[in-house]
Amino acid sequence: MPVRSDRSPDPVSDVVRWGAFSCALVPVVLLVSGASLAGAAGTAAGLTAVTCACRALCRRSERTAARLLAENPGRHRNRRGRIRTGAHGGGRYYEGRTPGE
Repeated sequence: MPVRSDRSPDPVSDVVRWGAFSCALVPVVLLVSGASLAGAAGTAAGLTAVTCACRALCRRSERTAARLLAENPGRHRNRRGRIRTGAHGGGRYYEGRTPGE
């Protein structure tokens, strides 16, 4: 398992910073390569819109995960995503009957 670096406590901010960097760099590259100013500005606007939407979705996801963790801290799920109910999550025999009855 990779060791997590403590340099960045907020990975969403890192992603947004890289998005902002690309919003500035891509139009410059387009202008240098001979694209029109309007095309470069349109590309910058599109990249900015996508970056803002991704930031909003990431923040919403973080808030939802934090809220769910605060509401149900003791609930454990098995690998199929179902909440475990008993000691082993079984429930094959009903009403106190055993396999020999």
